[in-house]
Amino acid sequence: MDRRGFVKGAGLAAAMLGFAGGGPLATGRSAAWAQYSWAEDYSPSPRAALYRSLVPEIFAPLPDPPDHVPALVIGSGFGAAITALRLAQSGTQVAVLERGSRWPSDRWRDIFANDTNPDGRGFWHRTIFTGATRIPQRIDPFGGVLDVSSYPGIDVWHGACVGGGSVVFTGVMIAPEQRFFDSVFRGVVDYREMHDVYYPKVRKMLRLSSIPNDLYHSCAFAHARAWDEQVRAAGYTPQRIDGMWNWHIIRNELAGRSRPSATVGLSDLGNSNGAKFDLNQNYLRYAERTGCARIYPGHRVDAIAKESGASGRYTVAVTKLAPTGETLRTRTLTCDTLFLAAGAIGTSELLVRARATGALPNLNEHIGEGWGSNGDVGLARPLRSFDLGTQGTPSASRILDEADAPVSLESWFIPGATSFDIGILASLGIVLDDTRGRFVYDSATGRVELEWPDNAAAGYLARAREVNNKVACDCPPLTRPALDADASFTAHPLGGAVIGRATDQYGRVRGYRGLYVMDGAAVPGSTGTVNPSLTICALAERNIEQIIRSGG
Repeated sequence: MDRRGFVKGAGLAAAMLGFAGGGPLATGRSAAWAQYSWAEDYSPSPRAALYRSLVPEIFAPLPDPPDHVPALVIGSGFGAAITALRLAQSGTQVAVLERGSRWPSDRWRDIFANDTNPDGRGFWHRTIFTGATRIPQRIDPFGGVLDVSSYPGIDVWHGACVGGGSVVFTGVMIAPEQRFFDSVFRGVVDYREMHDVYYPKVRKMLRLSSIPNDLYHSCAFAHARAWDEQVRAAGYTPQRIDGMWNWHIIRNELAGRSRPSATVGLSDLGNSNGAKFDLNQNYLRYAERTGCARIYPGHRVDAIAKESGASGRYTVAVTKLAPTGETLRTRTLTCDTLFLAAGAIGTSELLVRARATGALPNLNEHIGEGWGSNGDVGLARPLRSFDLGTQGTPSASRILDEADAPVSLESWFIPGATSFDIGILASLGIVLDDTRGRFVYDSATGRVELEWPDNAAAGYLARAREVNNKVACDCPPLTRPALDADASFTAHPLGGAVIGRATDQYGRVRGYRGLYVMDGAAVPGSTGTVNPSLTICALAERNIEQIIRSGG
């Protein structure tokens, strides 16, 4: 069996263990699942009843936003949460609209879906999901936490819940090297200002730190130690990675004081016990505490426009959704200032549609341009250690190779394969690459599509594979199989409303006063060989500070 076959077989075997009630996966299911057969048809009706019993909070009546609000924020991820907090602290009344649900956390409850054998809580109204293992999985349609937008040549993963991407990522928060940052932002944003002021500001708010030594040496992170051993043998020096994790909760998992989550390969679909210090525990919570900000889950924004006449208010067409997908209400809200932070997909779609339909005709030619995948590549190589563990989620280390195109590799768990080591080490490769796509409006369907160049990922895929192969060459020849690399997906979409082009240097959309881009759509397709979350946060802190200080 080749390595790809082994990955698939091991993942399926793990799933079988979970279904049969044996092995580590069995601990991830509550008794409520016993009455539902995994062989039954994926009808949303019985599953909705199950989800209601497991997570009744997301079925509670949803509050309605006021008809008019001074400031409206679309989205609730990194850029949105920061924008909402800083506006609220300035005394501005803010409404935050989020299409997804607001999920709770609990030490023992089965709140989120399991990455290995997920259900509808994991995905935003999908019936099929093909993850990093490339194994198609059948999903019952429901309003889960992760959306997957499929375009020719690439799948894009992005959040669909209160907290956005902070709920469905591996917690990695890294600042890029200045030379890489400058090559991407080209002087529009001053790196020294980011380095000296805004990166530290975010680090303090999110309490970023690297994995403590006691956890690094625990059974949950055997794969992290093996990863470090391999890269050292290949001549690299692994660097510790900062993350937004509550290490105390992770210690509780290992000590049996909490349901296992981050220590058994769960992250991409949420951590039920709050082990990840997501935005619901910091920026969003602090914004609500001011009394000036309120969050409205279950509100999907369909279109934006600007009223003619003296008022000049922005209009926002909203659909109120039940978790099961039914439309509860449609409305049009108004606001004086509109902050777009629905992610590089959502923000770009709203702007491209508004320009094409004449709702915002003064948007310039750069709207929809400059979209990139951040050079993401999923990689695998063999594990040659007999020290086996349980696939702890937090990434411990990274390496940087600048021999040709700069590329970093980060230690990773195996998303969606299993919660214990199966003879494979995973890495996330991030290549500094200038491949870009663009969003276009299809008038026949009313959809916004991504034009991604044919074979767009070939160059950065080959570069990431080259570094991964260099590390794997240290493995004994008899155990070295054909390696796997995959650039058909990204969890780091960036661009579509690039700062300094579609907007000014602080996110003000050109052609419209009071309209702003505050999220990853403003980033020019890459954050320079690192995960984009820290840069998105720091950029949002920088921009909203200047917007408030200048009065708009």
